[in-house]
Amino acid sequence: MNQLPIIEPPSAIPKNEIPEPNFSRGRYAFVSLGCPKNLVDSERMLGVLRDEGFELVADPEQSDFVVINTCGFIDRARAESLEAIDQMLELKAAKRIKGVIVAGCLAERAREELLQERPQIDALVGVFGRDEVRDVARRMIDGLELQRSVFRPAPIRALDDTQRLRITPPHFAYLKISEGCDRLCTFCAIPKMRGKHVSKPMEEVLREARELVASGVRELIIVAQDTTYYGIDLYGQPTLTRLLQALEEVDGLDWIRLMYFYPMYIDDALIETIAQSEKILPYIDMPLQHINDHMLRRMARRVDSAGIRQVVRRLRDRIDDLVVRTTFITGFPGETDAQFAELEAFIEEARFERVGVFTYSLEPDTPAAKLPGQIAEEVKEERRQRLMAAQQLVAFQWCDAQIGNAVEVIIDQQIDAERRVWLGRSYADAPDVDAAVYVTADPRHHVAVGQIVPVEIVARRDYDLVAASIDSGR
Repeated sequence: MNQLPIIEPPSAIPKNEIPEPNFSRGRYAFVSLGCPKNLVDSERMLGVLRDEGFELVADPEQSDFVVINTCGFIDRARAESLEAIDQMLELKAAKRIKGVIVAGCLAERAREELLQERPQIDALVGVFGRDEVRDVARRMIDGLELQRSVFRPAPIRALDDTQRLRITPPHFAYLKISEGCDRLCTFCAIPKMRGKHVSKPMEEVLREARELVASGVRELIIVAQDTTYYGIDLYGQPTLTRLLQALEEVDGLDWIRLMYFYPMYIDDALIETIAQSEKILPYIDMPLQHINDHMLRRMARRVDSAGIRQVVRRLRDRIDDLVVRTTFITGFPGETDAQFAELEAFIEEARFERVGVFTYSLEPDTPAAKLPGQIAEEVKEERRQRLMAAQQLVAFQWCDAQIGNAVEVIIDQQIDAERRVWLGRSYADAPDVDAAVYVTADPRHHVAVGQIVPVEIVARRDYDLVAASIDSGR
């Protein structure tokens, strides 16, 4: 069996949380899969279960039931989710746990088919029924008849993400500003699982941001399916600039990191806000997927090659020391050798600091599944490896250029107490998806988890950097 990402109970409740409840309902384990948006949903479910009196434990075999928050995005993610479900069902069959609740995107996407294939599942809870996991759990523990499928229609307003039980380290958190997506890219099933785009009202985003900062968060990571689209449904125009300007005023917040930028609605005001900010990091995650115009049209990306090149150039011209993270797809239906070569050349030309490459995943309920020219898996993988090899040269050169620079690093964990070695991230590194900075702390300098520490970069370790502290953290 593969090791599952089973959630460990937080060691301490953040200082603004309600007092720890008197656990009386029962014990449960929780498996959280998928993207940061799904992680926010997991934290909300953990919060409502905590408030209902259920106790989170790290060992499924010490629990009464297990909740699995699944991902249904691409074939590999679905396979991982199904493996997690099967592992928990094996424990149930062996009478080592009593029940299995399956939630999240795969539950939303597969629905009754999942129950037909795995009838031992006790209940399915869809994406928009997430808060009702408490009712399902309560009825299960009380031995009452279960509603085995809890699905709710996509909401007309974004769900409330406050009062979460956070499972990220205390010093950073994800802040989801909208739900769903209106893009309808031909390869993507997210709108079928997450519905149409709905923005969270600005006052609610700010209330949640203040709650998170009061709990000890220093870095807020802004997430959505489409961040730059924020506000169009509520305010009639893109409103990310206004939101970022308001977040800048939140006392106690140090870093704001921007994820999931779509390369539209990036205007001069937004660029200037990022460039002039003292808190918004010069880091943008902007998935591009391809650069060839024919491929972009087949993907229904609604941007062309010239537009992509222009927006990257405008961002780099105005934002000092900008780091851009992006993703590309190889082997999309109909991709020719020449079109792939154009993408490979773009990787070398654009010199993105961070790149992820994925082979095209055929999703049965998407328009791309019906396109002619489906490409063999070995060709997709060979192209992926070529792109990653081209990007490796760019990434290593960028890392080498950082040697001798002084930067700030937020400390995530200590990895060697005796030698005073810590693991952290610079402005160039988002949690889990990017590289890290190994920091050796001078004995004269106070360094602790959650601090932002000035360091000097002294070496490269593959994609990671090695640094020495030059002062105490703050």
